[in-house]
Amino acid sequence: MSVAVAAANQLAADAGAAVAAAGGSAVDAAIAGVLVAALTEPGVCSPAGGGFVTIWGPDAPPVTIDGYLEMPGRTLPPEAFGHGGSKVWMAYGGGMETIVGPGSVATPGGFKALAEASDRFGRLPWAELLQPAIAAARDGFPLSASSDSYLEHALDPIYGIDPRSRAVLTDGDRRLRVGEIVRLPDLADLLDALAEEGVDLLYLGEAGAIISEFVLDGGGILTRHDLAAYETVWRTPISSGLAGRAVATNPGPAVGGAGLVAMLELTKGWAHEGFGPEAATRFAEVQEAVFSYRRRVLDPAVVPDVGELVARARVGDLAALRGSPSTVHVSAAGDDGWGCAITFSAGYGSGCMPPGTGLWLNNSLGEIELNHGGFHSLRPGTRLSSNMAPTLVRGEDSILAIGSPGADRITTAIATTLLAHVDAGLSLEDAVAHPRLHVERTPDGPRVALEPGMPYEGPWASRQFEELHMFFGGVAAAEASPRMVIAASDPRRGGGIAVA
Repeated sequence: MSVAVAAANQLAADAGAAVAAAGGSAVDAAIAGVLVAALTEPGVCSPAGGGFVTIWGPDAPPVTIDGYLEMPGRTLPPEAFGHGGSKVWMAYGGGMETIVGPGSVATPGGFKALAEASDRFGRLPWAELLQPAIAAARDGFPLSASSDSYLEHALDPIYGIDPRSRAVLTDGDRRLRVGEIVRLPDLADLLDALAEEGVDLLYLGEAGAIISEFVLDGGGILTRHDLAAYETVWRTPISSGLAGRAVATNPGPAVGGAGLVAMLELTKGWAHEGFGPEAATRFAEVQEAVFSYRRRVLDPAVVPDVGELVARARVGDLAALRGSPSTVHVSAAGDDGWGCAITFSAGYGSGCMPPGTGLWLNNSLGEIELNHGGFHSLRPGTRLSSNMAPTLVRGEDSILAIGSPGADRITTAIATTLLAHVDAGLSLEDAVAHPRLHVERTPDGPRVALEPGMPYEGPWASRQFEELHMFFGGVAAAEASPRMVIAASDPRRGGGIAVA
């Protein structure tokens, strides 16, 4: 059996391939890869986040394991809410605000989702899947270019507010730069314990107690009751079709998968000849309509109902629709027909590292653009909103796993790649590198962000990039059939690929 892996960086891809070479499946490879990716992209992600695991075997329907972050605060009185967070501004991405500190920490679900995926679908023991991440934390890893780019802006306002965090990312008073070694020995010890005792240590045991006590002492609201009550949700993916292949992606209450399916439904057949001016302009119109519906209907909802968006897209109702680099993704596909796509996020990072854990906590309660009701406004136990869309595409005898980081650019990056590869017939590598466009919202109306080679000629203002840019996501795709096993990573983000 052969398995292809595409990941956020080469360390993560190699981790997945090593697990596959040891007898692991595509699911095992993706789990090992995403653990390494989340650990080795400081600032960009952290294992103390959440994510979605989409899995599709050859003889069973697809499933998405929802291990995303949740609103904490069980058992706390009303006066405990609204504290422990500080709004910060940083120049990253042209300037943005987010809320950091202990009050921004949501209940993490990622570890539980990965452990359940391993237990149900894996071939190797859970402890074996953790070994590459343990080695990376203990032996050290080079700071990636994406982490360096983020920390250039985020070290002082976010990752420098906790002395433990700052010490890991600096050499004296100097910030570590690309290629310099980051070591997390406390995290290696924690992962060793999770390998031996299982993830209950984090949700019911001593590790969870340390994290909760730290957050509560800082004015946050993550209680031991929240950790003990956390459950994954096994969901049926949203389905679609493209050029004779079946598509399965992240369902509601996340909004990313629904947005992707809506775009695919509204663009079927347009890209047969590639993205010429007419197709590119039409694609921009589709994006604007889908994002308009999302802003008007889905974003304000506590639990978004994504079904209406998909239904309107399937009948081509464009008129009715108009009414974060903080993510990592790993795709794995095996020639035995198994595919697994995992997307993980920890927000922009809370800047907090509980003592003895080496674990950066998430700031998902502080992501202003996803918490439309305001800071601490949700009922405890509510799943947070997400753009993530780990996706699988099954052909007659092939399986393709694909996903991307990039906030609301996730859907447009994946849609562009699938249209270019599945519909227009470009190679997987060329499709991942294909120029992209993304419709932005500005006070003056829609604006189309463009990479060189995307020939948009529509009426809206445009923002032209001079080269392929990380702004447009970082697609990781792996495809397998009895005839071939291939992977492709995005040149925009410096990802890694490996085949075992």
